[in-house]
Amino acid sequence: MHLHNKKILLGICGSIAAYKTALLTRLLIKQGAQVKVIMTKAATEFISPLTLSTLSKNPVITQFYTQQEQLWHNHVELGLWADVFIVAPASGNTLAKMANGICDNILLATYLSARCPVFFAPAMDLDMWLHPATQNNVAALKKAGNQLIPVGDGELASGLVGKGRLAEPDAIVQHIEQFFTPKNQTKQHLKGKKILITAGPTYEPIDPVRFVGNRSSGKMGIALAEAAYAQGAEVCLVLGPSHYRPHSSAITVLPVETAEQMYIAAVAQFDTSDIAILSAAVSDYTPKETSSIKIKKKTNNLQLTFTKTKDILAHLGKVKTAQQLLVGFALETNNEIENAQSKLKRKNLDFIVLNSLQDKGAGFKHDTNKITILDKNGSIEKFALKTKTAVAHDIVQKIIEKLPVSS
Repeated sequence: MHLHNKKILLGICGSIAAYKTALLTRLLIKQGAQVKVIMTKAATEFISPLTLSTLSKNPVITQFYTQQEQLWHNHVELGLWADVFIVAPASGNTLAKMANGICDNILLATYLSARCPVFFAPAMDLDMWLHPATQNNVAALKKAGNQLIPVGDGELASGLVGKGRLAEPDAIVQHIEQFFTPKNQTKQHLKGKKILITAGPTYEPIDPVRFVGNRSSGKMGIALAEAAYAQGAEVCLVLGPSHYRPHSSAITVLPVETAEQMYIAAVAQFDTSDIAILSAAVSDYTPKETSSIKIKKKTNNLQLTFTKTKDILAHLGKVKTAQQLLVGFALETNNEIENAQSKLKRKNLDFIVLNSLQDKGAGFKHDTNKITILDKNGSIEKFALKTKTAVAHDIVQKIIEKLPVSS
């Protein structure tokens, strides 16, 4: 563990995303780090200092002077103590103050006196994040040598959807681990490999207004794309209708809407792919006929005739070569293991990732997932509930283990 005995100073600002710092602190401690926490006054309105002091095993610092304990907190010493300073969540207000050298609380004073590397993970609403003033502040902080942990893309506290979410705690930890990992240990096991990933739902149109779809968000597939890219792979993501996008612009995204469009895109990419991970929730049926105009509510009953969509996974299983690796997903509600084993065999997969809707925190729209991996050799490996980012790394690691030793 590259964080063992590393001294990490965590600065928390006033943001609804501050609740995630409990998990972030816990993850850092589990990785063997020593953690001290500084909070702005506004941050204490969102998460209790008692929670963070319990998790970090250190008193939480919120001001220069503690009246009750008659104790002065030396911001210079804090800056000298740390091997790395993480400001997460970094609010728009704090970013502006950091960029302009304003020093009106202990977090900012520590930032200005810190000699260690500083990482900042912004969190704010979409329009605040995209505002030129915020982008100028971010650019100024990066120019000064600070390291940006990119914002996430998805649903925000305001109800808007877009960029501005705080990066997930395990993603922040990975940034810090990568920083401390010796350069000669950062082998990318999928370098030179091309990976095809399908993600998200498909929408099957009934008329220009209505469609048949499902509740898939695409988060799992996007996390897989990012995990594969981190291992050096060339990634092509065939993505159904989703509000989410990968952080890296180096990941090729092919947006599609219907099962037929996803089939065409996946088949076209598979020929030149070494690995394919089909995590999309593809509609099994599509309306036989689509109305060119909106269907009016004229009768008490509306009858639609549906036909089967093309089975993308089964087709790729038939045409795949011995050099290609094919991974499927199974979302089940009953007889989970038996159904997954049947799908694994019928569709000629190398292994299958099983989700059960019986597991709390797994399935559609969650930020977490709980999986079981079954491979063609008969092994069954169960994993604990984790964030989808962590689950993606588990799946990619399984792929790496399946690759020929020579690669």
